[in-house]
Amino acid sequence: MVRAELPGIDPEKDAEITVFDGTLTIKAERQAKKEQKEKEGYRSEFRYGSFVRRVPLPDGVKEGDVTASYKDGVLEVRAPIPEPAAPAAAAARIPITKE
Repeated sequence: MVRAELPGIDPEKDAEITVFDGTLTIKAERQAKKEQKEKEGYRSEFRYGSFVRRVPLPDGVKEGDVTASYKDGVLEVRAPIPEPAAPAAAAARIPITKE
């Protein structure tokens, strides 16, 4: 599980999550504009920033199993780790019959 605090973004427009070649990539960009007009003058503020994070995934994680959710400013990405393959059983002895 990967959690990223991203308050004030619209996850559908401002964030992108991809999985390629065993790597999870999270990209997000935030932009805010504030304008204030008063008798004394005009004030304008711009705030913006972006980031990219890449996280290697464990072997065997399938792209289709990765899910993401966004709640209260926190993006949570889950990538379930597959069950390890059952260990090979010990060699079974095969009885030999005489004919």
